Amino acid sequence: MNLNPLAWSNRTAFFVAFLVCAALMGYAFYAQYAQGFEPCMLCMVQRVFVSAVGLTALLAALHGPKAWGWKVYGAITAMWAGIGIYIAGRHVYLQSLSPEELDGCAPSLQYALEYYDALKVLKTIFIRDQDCGVIDWTFLGLSMPNWVLFFFIALFVGAIYYGFRRAR
Repeated sequence: MNLNPLAWSNRTAFFVAFLVCAALMGYAFYAQYAQGFEPCMLCMVQRVFVSAVGLTALLAALHGPKAWGWKVYGAITAMWAGIGIYIAGRHVYLQSLSPEELDGCAPSLQYALEYYDALKVLKTIFIRDQDCGVIDWTFLGLSMPNWVLFFFIALFVGAIYYGFRRAR
């Protein structure tokens, strides 16, 4: 395999995107179950979109469509990654706030899903996020949401590039 990502075939690039997402999810579960870090609501929502990007990329790699099909897979993958960018960006923003600036304590996602309607769950996730402002893990000075934001941006750019270039 050529180490220059710009020379990869579309199938290879989408398969690598799937592997990146699988590695992100693998580490998320390792951090939760082996290292004991309890994910907040925004972490859980980010996991959903990492999985959506990964599954769409895997489908693209397995399917290997014609030119217009790569555009469809690229657009769908970019859409999932774009939503992920927003969610991870919001999480990074919340972590930049002081504890006094965060609005109250949010219930767990499990509690919210069980007792709230869909609109109230979304409101709880995106408005009442005190536990999402806590930084309890860093690598090279960046928190987990910073890293997830970086990967969502990379996956978004990759989906646009490989989805809309001439198929190889």
